Amino acid sequence: MALTDYVTLGRSGLRVSPTCLGTMTFGSETGWGMEEGEARAVFDLYCDEGGNFFDCANSYAGGTSERMLGAFVKARGVRDRAVIATKFTRCVEPGNPNAVGNGRKALMLSLDQSLQRLQTDYVDLYWMHSWDALTPAEEVMDALDGLVKAGKIRYYGLSDVPAWYAARLYTLAEQGGRNRPIALQMEYSLIERGIEREHLPAMQEMGMALCAWSPTSSGFLAGKYRRDAGGVLGEGRMTSNPMLQDRLSDPRNWKILDVVMAVARELGQSPVKVALNWASTQPGSTSPIIGARSVAQLGENLDAGGFAIPPELRRQLDDVSALAPIHPYLMFQSPITEFLAGGSMTRPWMPERLG
Repeated sequence: MALTDYVTLGRSGLRVSPTCLGTMTFGSETGWGMEEGEARAVFDLYCDEGGNFFDCANSYAGGTSERMLGAFVKARGVRDRAVIATKFTRCVEPGNPNAVGNGRKALMLSLDQSLQRLQTDYVDLYWMHSWDALTPAEEVMDALDGLVKAGKIRYYGLSDVPAWYAARLYTLAEQGGRNRPIALQMEYSLIERGIEREHLPAMQEMGMALCAWSPTSSGFLAGKYRRDAGGVLGEGRMTSNPMLQDRLSDPRNWKILDVVMAVARELGQSPVKVALNWASTQPGSTSPIIGARSVAQLGENLDAGGFAIPPELRRQLDDVSALAPIHPYLMFQSPITEFLAGGSMTRPWMPERLG
């Protein structure tokens, strides 16, 4: 799909490109991001191709990502065209207990600071970055609904939350006649398919979109890492980030990568394009978030929708990465489901794609 093949984000009227540009790489403070000049070139290429959806956060590169994005949007004169998404939750003032988390005070502080950095008076999509295990869903929903009504945000969504929490917040908003969340942002790739158990069915029931982050599993599925007798070779975030290194030691992940590489060879495509194509064409997937550290990398990522994965090859990808069946989901699989069908089989209605 071209970036101009706009889709609505979940059950809303917000129209976005089918691929979202993640800006976590804007800023070199992390040690693996881009300086301003290269970040601007990536931004310009995405805009030149018709892209309009940008994902950021108050915490990315210590606020530098938001400052860069705001400056780029202003310089290009595309604020009314751009759909700017940013996030709250992460700490914005070390030592201040009310400058972190999802409470109303922290939420408002974070938004005010993000608006200053982004050089705008409203955010199109405001994400709760993650569940803080403390703030009641009622408080979060009430605060975000109030911000929509005040015109400081247009829509809101939830990132990295339990499915039950998303369902509770959505239901509270629905029953109270409040503005509802329109999307979830969750990790989703051939390596990480855990959201298929609860989150994807919940999203389809509630009409929420999925904006998948890390659809290439932090670059692992790009094939830039390899194994030999001495260990894992390759440079990237996975070898330097302790939170990601476990993936390099999991035999399952390497089996998945082997199949991705084989499918890529069969199709004459790169592994990263196969991984992105799979993630973007899964049921419910609306606008996966891609990051890039160079113009060349972004160009390759944007080309991932230019081919179709044949059913037999897609089946190989699905099978090698399938989730292990666990309780209670075992109860709903054939042949156990036969006694629930009353002697007949009924196919459930399931939308292939939201929006």
